[in-house]
Amino acid sequence: MKIGELAKCSGLSTYTIRYYERIGLLPVAERDAGGQRDYDPSILIWTEFLGRLKTTGMPIRDMLRYARLREQGAQTGLERRALLEAHRDMVRDKLDTLQASLLVLDIKIDSYVDTEQRTHHDETTP
Repeated sequence: MKIGELAKCSGLSTYTIRYYERIGLLPVAERDAGGQRDYDPSILIWTEFLGRLKTTGMPIRDMLRYARLREQGAQTGLERRALLEAHRDMVRDKLDTLQASLLVLDIKIDSYVDTEQRTHHDETTP
């Protein structure tokens, strides 16, 4: 698959794909006879996983660490697991903080709704 198709399927820009390849997050693509990058379709599974890590706030340095461990093979499974577990803990902490903040927002919004209803009721009551 050419870089444009990978960009379309993965949601990454061609610039990001080239950047990820340059820093080692993506394996260096094979080149076709014309010198264009030619990616194996299985790269989509990896780009989707990278997207999940990015969405959850994993720093690129940790993504790179994970990618390097992945390249080394199955013997790095425990290290990769530990890295993902630490990241999962961070994500859970962030979710807890966001949930608490969401509760505060809901309470504040509800107080405005209550005030509006009372004001509206007072205006319509003779």
